[in-house]
Amino acid sequence: MSLFSQTHFEEDSQEQPAVGYWKPLMPSKGSKEEPEAGCQDAGSGDDSQSTEQRNVSRLRSSSVEIREKGSEFLKEELHKAQKELKLKDKECERLSKVREQLEQELEELTASLFEAHKMVREANTKQAASEKQLKEAWGKIDMLQAEVTALKTLVITSTPSSPNWELHPQLQSPSKAVFRKGHGRNKSTSSAVVTAVSQNATPTPVSRECKEVDSILFAEFQSWKESPTLDKSCSFLDRIYREDVGPCLDFTKQELSELVRVAVEQNTLTIEPVASQMLPVVKVSAEDSGGPKKCALSGLPRTCKHRIMLGDSGNYYYISPSCRARITAVCNFFTYIRYIQQGLVRQDVELMYWEVMRLRREMSLAKLGFYPSEM
Repeated sequence: MSLFSQTHFEEDSQEQPAVGYWKPLMPSKGSKEEPEAGCQDAGSGDDSQSTEQRNVSRLRSSSVEIREKGSEFLKEELHKAQKELKLKDKECERLSKVREQLEQELEELTASLFEAHKMVREANTKQAASEKQLKEAWGKIDMLQAEVTALKTLVITSTPSSPNWELHPQLQSPSKAVFRKGHGRNKSTSSAVVTAVSQNATPTPVSRECKEVDSILFAEFQSWKESPTLDKSCSFLDRIYREDVGPCLDFTKQELSELVRVAVEQNTLTIEPVASQMLPVVKVSAEDSGGPKKCALSGLPRTCKHRIMLGDSGNYYYISPSCRARITAVCNFFTYIRYIQQGLVRQDVELMYWEVMRLRREMSLAKLGFYPSEM
């Protein structure tokens, strides 16, 4: 800026015209007018004019020099500015490429994110389907376990050494089939032995059993059937516990009777025939477990063909045929109501009611001491 100011000043000074000597109009204070002063001033005026001309030429040459230097400086600044502009153009080009690359990556990330969301939705759908299949599989497993438990109960209550004739009537001998409860029927293809026995047998009148539904009991059963449960606080099971299950499992040995009742309710009681070979050593005393000649529940000397185990304790207790019949009757009742609770019984309500009444009658008969001879 100082260089330009100096140049401008010089140009202004060059444009001013050269002036000659001039005499001041008013003399300064204290000075005296002398007549000789005019001649002296005229002589010095020529000298000052030549001096001023020399100064003007000197200023002109210096201004030209300053202009050249200013032009060079401006050219250098222009060259620097052009270089900086080129650098900025390159930087802008580089940033444009970076922006395009970032935009492309952003599009790819957006597509990947959309694909990921799609995969997550598909995974959630598959997970929901798998959970549904797992739930159905668990339901099938529970049903199969219930069927296996029922089959185990049937196997326990009917063994090769002591079969249950009501569950397996095909195992009965022809002679027993004729006389069993009046249900044997003579067929034209029967053997000669069966024919002879039937001819010698005294004919007995066929009696039909009459039945009538008790409205109170049927109402309690219907109420229980709407929401089946094994909780004995409901009126249906409370009555059966008081009238059938409790008295049927009420043995002389009260402590062991309570353990048997709990095992029956939890479906963890096992009944098996006594083998002829050496039996495993039991963990309880001989007095508590009984023996082949003494019943552990009644404490009476009886021939014990079966023994029971409560849960997985490994302790066996010998029981008489009468006690076995009472325990079996209660187990059959609980097995049937478990079937109803699990939805395995597909019958009319009245038919299910009469089956429950039949099982109650078996418990009552066993409680009174009646049991099949096969026990």
